[in-house]
Amino acid sequence: AAAAPATPASSTQYRLALGDTIRITVFQVPDLSLETRINEAGAISYPLLGSVSLAGLTVTEAEQRLARGLRDGNFVRQPQVSITLTQARGNQVSVLGQVGRPGRYPLETGEVRLTDMLATAGGIAQGGSDVIVVMGTRNGQRYRAEVDLPAVFSAAGKRSADVVLQNNDVIWVERVPTIYMYGEVQRPGALRLERNMTVMQALASAGGLTARGTARGLR
Repeated sequence: AAAAPATPASSTQYRLALGDTIRITVFQVPDLSLETRINEAGAISYPLLGSVSLAGLTVTEAEQRLARGLRDGNFVRQPQVSITLTQARGNQVSVLGQVGRPGRYPLETGEVRLTDMLATAGGIAQGGSDVIVVMGTRNGQRYRAEVDLPAVFSAAGKRSADVVLQNNDVIWVERVPTIYMYGEVQRPGALRLERNMTVMQALASAGGLTARGTARGLR
């Protein structure tokens, strides 16, 4: 016999939420296949079973619940149920601040990390900080993390530093710290404060001194 269709591995641990649209397929039973939306009560209306609560379950758990209902009701002897997430409306993250495309974005798979979401939002815009703030809730408690993005990609970087996002998280990208140079320098004005920047490095970034300038008495 042919193998049953499989749910993509990337979405099997996604937790279904209100408003999500899913496609349900029962192997070799086309009459039980349909596309439906999880309603405000967290349930779907399914043939033979009536209202079935799915919100909060992973895709795998939802497949097992439907299969168990079909089997226990003697509707299908050995049901093989596959669920595909077609539109994620319930689990979303807000990306705000200095990014290419601020807005709300769906968590379409079971494990979306901070760097994945930043890429989806167009990356950090020019003038954006490389220390990213993630705020949300974990285990019923307020959660806040500051992620040093360059450290994530360093040779000693740890995968755990790249935060796994959850529903309703907010990502905030602040403007980069800025300093100002004035006086007898070639390009007075605002400068991006680079990490561990010294005064002389800042002076060089401003084009150095003019012909009348002197480093003596520099403030």
